[in-house]
Amino acid sequence: MNALEMNEKSWIKTSEQIFWGEIAPCDHVVQIYENDTVFLDLLSGFVGNGIRTGECVIIIATKAHLTELEKRLDVLGYSVSRLISKNQYVPLDAEEILSQFMINDWPDQNLFNHMVGEILTKAKANGRKVRAFGEMVAILWANGHVGATIRLEQLWNKFCEKEAFCLFCAYPKSGFTQDARESIVHICGAHSKMIASGGRAPSDGYDSVLYRNL
Repeated sequence: MNALEMNEKSWIKTSEQIFWGEIAPCDHVVQIYENDTVFLDLLSGFVGNGIRTGECVIIIATKAHLTELEKRLDVLGYSVSRLISKNQYVPLDAEEILSQFMINDWPDQNLFNHMVGEILTKAKANGRKVRAFGEMVAILWANGHVGATIRLEQLWNKFCEKEAFCLFCAYPKSGFTQDARESIVHICGAHSKMIASGGRAPSDGYDSVLYRNL
């Protein structure tokens, strides 16, 4: 059995109820999605669930995705402006945040820790728990910065462990153009839970199927 096969066998399929019910501080969840509709529907659920449980939800995404997410939240009955004023919903531009800690196309650990630390300190005001979504890794990946992507995932993992918050990130499947099978498994290995598209293992074809890492 090769390393790739061993990696795939470490994932087991689970139901949506169990998947979200087991979400805990320090969980690092990844979604590999076919299209923006699937991605944004899941992201709006992630945000809505956090708001209902009284958490502060940080969303670091592209401007286009922030706009579409706000539309979905509005349809669900949430007043985004009110949530922002209460510091319960914190939307941030992923490109702007990246520019604050990237040096020569590589994430600087000290700058990253300082920036994320400030965001979390504000988010945890009033004793709130925090959940966060970050699209910065997907931007780096799309621009071909594979090493920087993995490094940023590692920095996020360290912060999740230290600060005890749930982190969710997502990659469009279209971004895995070369050696897609191995690349997907490699990315998923940096996470504790995965949302794929399709009914097979992380490296195969994909429609929202939930997996957790053993």
